Amino acid sequence: MSLFLLTFFFIYGGTHLYFFLKVKAALSPGIPFSLFLAFFLLLMVITPLLVRILENLGLEAIARFAGYTGYLWMGFIFLFFSASLAMDIYHGLLHGAGFFFRRDFSAFFLANRTALILPLVLGMATALYGYFEARDIRTERIVINTPKVPAAVGKLTIVQISDVHLGLIIRQERLKRIITVINGASPDLLVSTGDLVDGQINRMTGLAELMRDIRPKFGKFAVTGNHEIYAGLDQAVGFTERAGFKVLRNEGSTAGGLINVVGVDDPTIERVTHSRPTPEKALLQKVPSDRFTLLLKHRPVVDRESIGLFDLQLSGHVHKGQIFPFNLVTRLFYPVRTGFSLVSQDSALYVSRGTGTWGPPIRFLAPPEVTVIELIHADTGK
Repeated sequence: MSLFLLTFFFIYGGTHLYFFLKVKAALSPGIPFSLFLAFFLLLMVITPLLVRILENLGLEAIARFAGYTGYLWMGFIFLFFSASLAMDIYHGLLHGAGFFFRRDFSAFFLANRTALILPLVLGMATALYGYFEARDIRTERIVINTPKVPAAVGKLTIVQISDVHLGLIIRQERLKRIITVINGASPDLLVSTGDLVDGQINRMTGLAELMRDIRPKFGKFAVTGNHEIYAGLDQAVGFTERAGFKVLRNEGSTAGGLINVVGVDDPTIERVTHSRPTPEKALLQKVPSDRFTLLLKHRPVVDRESIGLFDLQLSGHVHKGQIFPFNLVTRLFYPVRTGFSLVSQDSALYVSRGTGTWGPPIRFLAPPEVTVIELIHADTGK
């Protein structure tokens, strides 16, 4: 088992142990209920692994049921843990204040049962809200004035999707919603900045065909994300190409003779290929500098040596944490804000919140998005 999985199950199992201890402290259940609760929590901990096993055995209907159940529970337990931990911190502060000021603040403490019920209610209510927020696909629009779009063209519309995670949970119904939003923007160019597929992409009949029907004037381009590797690189790239995308793997292309599109592989691929890719700077130096250069890169990391060689980097990966307050954790690894930001006078970065969901079909304070970027000739954008 990989270090990542060991770490995941250690942390995930720890949250369930925390939940178990909170229930024991609040309700003092007997042995039968305690054993039942322990069995249920253990089952929930291993459900992500069971889902993968069931799918590999071809039991897709059971795998989907287990996936929805297990991943909804995952979202709930995270929200419960966050609310309950906040209450523990509150109690800790009261203890600290009592010690420092030599006063008794016991009247402000919550009873064990109350300290269990409040996070339970908050967790369930937030999970329910987050389920519907995850289905509410927003359109984020950016306007960039640039002399690199010819005056004769006037405007180029680029649509970005990212982190769709097509697979066991995200299927036809959600994909059709995404496609409706894309088509509503009338894109000249469609790009996918990684994780189009999830780690479980068996039997995705008809999904590639749905996406293939999107036919922007200047084409569709995609790059790999880390989940393309988890799904099987060849399988994932094959699906993306059947969906009509040109997968840019450490290479550049010129779309419609108007805009450079450069795409780099997610670094996870290096674990599979055991080779070092062409430096990003070298890739960008190969494309014509007088055209607008779009850099597609799954992770929102800017290579300092590339600044000035691209006009706009499009990234995703972080989902804005997907479920608040997990964004506080993602910021430790990727200290960039979602949305648009200037890297320098000549280069900018846009980080998408993502279009689908990973794991729990829940989003909280991080709604999914389809991004519409309008490049307007500098003389016509005012």
